[in-house]
Amino acid sequence: MATSSVKTATAKDGRMTMKIEEAIVYVLAERNGGLKTEQIADIINRRKLHVRKDGQPVTSAQVYAVVMRNSQVFVKAEGRIMLLM
Repeated sequence: MATSSVKTATAKDGRMTMKIEEAIVYVLAERNGGLKTEQIADIINRRKLHVRKDGQPVTSAQVYAVVMRNSQVFVKAEGRIMLLM
């Protein structure tokens, strides 16, 4: 997998995290065949790739909203989210 420049943000505890869009791309780049929004949110939360400002876990609804806003990057097909790249 090629490395990319990933912008990071600082969580409340000082850890560096990705923007949610970047975290979704990162997760999907590791998987063939795509994932469901629930699976993406779970992986992001387990790996702490993105931490919300309020400290709450990323939700599948939040992942879905990001995917729908970024149709040039993501596609939803057969109930799964995939990268267009």
